[in-house]
Amino acid sequence: MRVFKTLFAPLLVFAGAVGAGPVAYATCQTGCNAVAVACYAAAGFAFGVVAAPVAPPAILACNAALGTCFTACATVALLAPTP
Repeated sequence: MRVFKTLFAPLLVFAGAVGAGPVAYATCQTGCNAVAVACYAAAGFAFGVVAAPVAPPAILACNAALGTCFTACATVALLAPTP
């Protein structure tokens, strides 16, 4: 019990100050990927199967939108702590 008090109890003081930004970021990325899968399906392709050199313009637009979504996640979700 003494080890707990010595090592872990001081960490509890800082637990309230920790934000869950990475969790929000992962959730945001999951949403981006879901939209990308829908975009690929609307274009008639499977997500993750099309090679970039032979990708039609619709797939390139899906990839560009996915990159924009990931950028928005990084700028918003990583900076905002989640209670």
